[in-house]
Formats: sequence, structure tokens, C-alpha cells
Amino acid sequence: MSVIQVAPGLWRWTAPHPDWVEDDDWPREVGCIYYEAPDAIVLIDPLVPPERERFFAALDADVARLGLPVKILLTVSWHDRSAAELIDRYEARRGAPPGGVVEFPIPEVDETVYWIPQHLAVVVGDTLLGDEQEGLGLSPESWLEGKSRNAVRRSLQALLDLPVEHVLTSHGEPVLGEGRAALARALQ
Repeated sequence: MSVIQVAPGLWRWTAPHPDWVEDDDWPREVGCIYYEAPDAIVLIDPLVPPERERFFAALDADVARLGLPVKILLTVSWHDRSAAELIDRYEARRGAPPGGVVEFPIPEVDETVYWIPQHLAVVVGDTLLGDEQEGLGLSPESWLEGKSRNAVRRSLQALLDLPVEHVLTSHGEPVLGEGRAALARALQ
């Protein structure tokens, strides 16, 4: 597990995906988001890491400190990962985002991208991948199940109207700083 603070109240952690196998075309570690919204603690695509005790001690402390309900958001339905366990533990809710989070549906691939204006951060599921050497890029054709990369690219263009600083990816490295420029390159 790696944990980074993107901004005060906004964290990204990674955990090994339990279904990952050596031949997969994505990294074993997947990204998850913790955000302290004005009216909820938001977990996006959460996956409880192997360091369960440490993870739950920190999350329990945050829930107690803030006294806010926990809200679970998924970028894509198959990123339900540890959602059920977290819903049971915190009596969390799934569904519409709380205040401070804006949805950007990408209907071509049944994905929802989330915009967190307070931190100028975009959270993506499978449409964009981060790579240390090549930067941000569109997901491989094989992930789109016959959908057009150009249609996905067109749907993501709306994000370029935002003052994006960070792009928090589920797969690969996040973009921390200069997110709009990284998005523009990825969507060329």
C-alpha cells in the first residue's frame, strides 16, 4: 500500500487488486480516493489494502473526528472492490455524490468521472491511465469492448473546460500538478 496526500482532506492510496494475474495489461496496484467533502467522507473505488488494521484505524479515526457519514462512489460498476465491506462497517451510502463532488458521465463506456472543485482534481476509472514515462493516456482499445476511442475522447473533452490540477487515476500513476496539460496531451 502506498498513500499520498494530494491536498488537505484529499488522499490517494493503492492496494493490490485481488483478481490481478501476471498477464494482465494493467498494474497490480490500483488507486483509491479518500475525500473530506463538506457533508460526507467520500471513498471513490475503495479497496481495503492488506494492511487492514492500519487502514481501518486511520479511517475509523477520521470518521470519529469529522462526525460525517461515509459515501461510496464508483467510477465504473466493476470497481465495487471493497464497497460492500465498507458499507457494512460504516453504514455508508452509494449513489449520488455529496456536495463538493460533480459527476461527468461517460456513457460510451459506462463510466463516471468525478470532479472535486475544491482541490481541482479529476478522478477517473478506466478511461485514462497514468504512466511514469509516457504520462496520461487513453485506455487500451481492448478495454473499450468495441467502443470507439474517438467517442470516449470526445466525451472526455468537457474536462478541458475545468481548471484541472490533478488527475487521480485508478490504474497507473496519478498526475499531481499540471493536470489540464496532461489531459490535453492524452486527448489529442
